[in-house]
Amino acid sequence: MAELQRLGQLLLLFLLGLACLWLPATCRKAPRPPPCPPSCSCTRDTAFCVDSKAIPKSLPRDVISLLLNSNTFSLIGDNAFTGLSHLQYLFIENNNIQALSKNAFRGLKSLTHLSLAYNNLQTLPRGLLKPLDILSDLDLRGNSLTCDCNIKWLVEWMESTNTSIPAVFCGSPAQYQGQKIRDLPLKDFDCVTTDFVVHQVLPFQSVSAEPFLYSSDLYVALAQPSSSSCSILKWDYVERKLRDFDRIPAHSAVYCKPIVAESQLYVVVAQLFGGSYIYRWDTNIDKFIKIQDIDSQKIRKPNDIEAFQIEGEWFFVIADSSKAGSTSLYRWNQNGFYSHQDLHSWHRDTDVEYLEIDGKPRLIISSSSQAPIIYQWNRSQKQFLHLGDVADVMDVQMVKHFRVKRDNFLCLSRYIGDSKVVKWEGLRFTELQTLPSRGSMVMEPFRVSQHQYMALGSDFSFTHIYLWDEEKQRFAKFQELSVQAPRAFRPIPLEDMDILLAPSFKGNTLVYKHIVVDLSL
Repeated sequence: MAELQRLGQLLLLFLLGLACLWLPATCRKAPRPPPCPPSCSCTRDTAFCVDSKAIPKSLPRDVISLLLNSNTFSLIGDNAFTGLSHLQYLFIENNNIQALSKNAFRGLKSLTHLSLAYNNLQTLPRGLLKPLDILSDLDLRGNSLTCDCNIKWLVEWMESTNTSIPAVFCGSPAQYQGQKIRDLPLKDFDCVTTDFVVHQVLPFQSVSAEPFLYSSDLYVALAQPSSSSCSILKWDYVERKLRDFDRIPAHSAVYCKPIVAESQLYVVVAQLFGGSYIYRWDTNIDKFIKIQDIDSQKIRKPNDIEAFQIEGEWFFVIADSSKAGSTSLYRWNQNGFYSHQDLHSWHRDTDVEYLEIDGKPRLIISSSSQAPIIYQWNRSQKQFLHLGDVADVMDVQMVKHFRVKRDNFLCLSRYIGDSKVVKWEGLRFTELQTLPSRGSMVMEPFRVSQHQYMALGSDFSFTHIYLWDEEKQRFAKFQELSVQAPRAFRPIPLEDMDILLAPSFKGNTLVYKHIVVDLSL
């Protein structure tokens, strides 16, 4: 009897199951509700979350509205809303959000309304809104946005979008505080800056660097007293680096000055000991050969060489820093360079600079014993005549000039005391700017593209790069470079880049690359 009852029950269960297959869905088990994180309340298409420490995970996939108000997270990272492809309304208000990742909203292809109101956002990353193709409303009120180059993209976006955006105001800087971001003129964002980055390290010391073109190729002559040579490097346009080309023996070289005259390459080699010489590149044997000695009675302790042309004729001048020597001018006469004029005797000259002011060739010679001397070329006598001096600046190590528009300036570096920038005022140079420069052997102005720079080197600290401020008519600090005991800074404009050579007396010679950086990107 019991066995019959058990069989009957099994038959009944089978019949009921079979019936459910044919009866309406109400006979089946009810579906489970969508998952909802513990800090959230969820319905079929809405999720509301409070007191969350991060963007909640495991939200319903079909959610259309998400409210994340009054939570405690401060950062929204990449792909924070992965999987919510149906989300249309996203409200993240009254939180403590300080930063958003560029890819925070990636994947929200259906989003039409976004509110980030009343957070602590100071900037928004470029590209943040790029994934939001159909965004129609954006609320950024209540954030203290910094209106600098990092926000320039937002101003551009506001000008081109159809998205509705309630007025949002700048929190800083002071000149923009309280202004509507939408009304900021794009021209006010000066977001392009520059930088010098190391491009190549030349593993040797050097005290001068002179770039030059010969037979359409770029070369650099470097004086290397520690290796007893003048090194000639050639620019490799494929590898975009300087490579060894040739060496001229020079036991105590302080300057190697290349001169290309009448398609011939000459190098004036100035040495502290053993005399100074002129070499010529012999194309028949592809080698430098010595062609001329320089008068050792005049040039006893050379310190600098400057080469130039006046009315088509080539000259060079050697500054001599000995008590018994003489800074001397040499002139090309088709067979070589020969003594033309003794300029400045027995004054321990440290540097010489050639420049033209009002179309008149001039030389300025600095000295460790007196103020820099100004000479002017006399066309009838074909000589430089003493014109005056740069007053009140003693013991100048280097004198270099630069020109801005029609104005002429000098940079005067001093090893002890402050270095100076002076301006030509028609009859004399007057002081324009004073810069602290303990241990400075080099103060070199140079131009890269439209930027006027100046490098102030030191034997005891970093090199300071300055940038000319046209409005204030002075140099402003721009960048620091780590060059040990620099002796020169030589810019070289190339077809696709600009480089800066920095020979060092105590360390590696460095080649810097000048780059342009857009801070708004």
